[in-house]
Amino acid sequence: MQSRLMALEEGKNPTTTLRTNQSRTLPLRLLQWFSLFLVLGFGVSIVSMYMIRYFKVANVAWIGQSPLRPCFEELRTIESWIRPPSNLLHIMNDTELLWRASFVPRIKSYPYERVPKIAFMFLTKGPLPMAPLWERFFKGHEELYSIYVHTLPSYNDSFSPASVFYKRQIPSQVAEWGRMSMCDAERRLLANALLDISNEWFVLLSEACIPLHNFSIVYLYISKSRYSFMGSFDEIGPYGRGRYNQNMAPTVNLSDWRKGSQWFELNRELAVKIVEDTTYHPLFNEFCQPACYVDEHYFQTMLSIQTPHLLANRSLTYVDWSRGGAHPATFGKADIKEEFFKKIFESTTCLYNNQPSSLCFLFARKLAPSALDPLLELSPKVLGF
Repeated sequence: MQSRLMALEEGKNPTTTLRTNQSRTLPLRLLQWFSLFLVLGFGVSIVSMYMIRYFKVANVAWIGQSPLRPCFEELRTIESWIRPPSNLLHIMNDTELLWRASFVPRIKSYPYERVPKIAFMFLTKGPLPMAPLWERFFKGHEELYSIYVHTLPSYNDSFSPASVFYKRQIPSQVAEWGRMSMCDAERRLLANALLDISNEWFVLLSEACIPLHNFSIVYLYISKSRYSFMGSFDEIGPYGRGRYNQNMAPTVNLSDWRKGSQWFELNRELAVKIVEDTTYHPLFNEFCQPACYVDEHYFQTMLSIQTPHLLANRSLTYVDWSRGGAHPATFGKADIKEEFFKKIFESTTCLYNNQPSSLCFLFARKLAPSALDPLLELSPKVLGF
């Protein structure tokens, strides 16, 4: 009271004096609280870093309740790199897909127990009429294979969830016979299969292909081979060298020009070479147009130039060209007898790992849909599954 009287005597407003004292006190308290918060935050950070470094324990107080937890977990574990894609219907375009699929680890040994698989890649317009036979072939070997199906973009499969083909369709584009779009579809299949780092071998098949032996024989034959199976021949004449275009020189010379079957089996090293190629693709796209059928020359010539020592120079898929024409023979219900398979098995000899062998073909084409029933009937006895 006395101070207020003194203020009045001096001509000062006591209310103004009181507010001034409060305003001085308020920032001081804020500063104290802010300092305390900084000290506590710094202390929590030090403790968290200590726990992570010495106990390898994440700060669950912060991450445990966060909706972003799966993202952080993927960044901390190797599973995000070795786990195959859960959904094949990605939204990458071809440029992005080929770029991603070309990634190759520089360290050859794996930091986990890798089980190498065979990627079975089906290039088809739509349905897979031989699916029941393939289902029987794959049964019991789920850890040793992957399946990829390239169809017309408009086609949607109707496989049940129990089928090995369920949700194995990849994003696709129209593929025209004899044109680069066919090779682009094959590169698309390879690229999608390469996203699974466990896939070591890659087999190209059509809807008209069937297996000629059980899965164990097929896996052993492919996995033990020192070579990849792609035919690559220097064929003299109008259907071989006659398709060569001089505008492809000097990258591809006439002496480099090769021809072979479209249906191949490749190891991972060669599959990467195909998806990463930006040298030969433009040349073949421009200068190998019908009557130069690019699917018979592009990969065959490129790999013969780059890695001829890795090619067995033959296909694992049996076809019958004895009837003549632009396409091989198609076999229907009336053809499927034991004698049919005996002819295939005894038709030729070949080299396997540089040694003579009578086991030369693992697959056959072209089989018509009508052949399915007799195939299912004969397969336990003749095909071994």
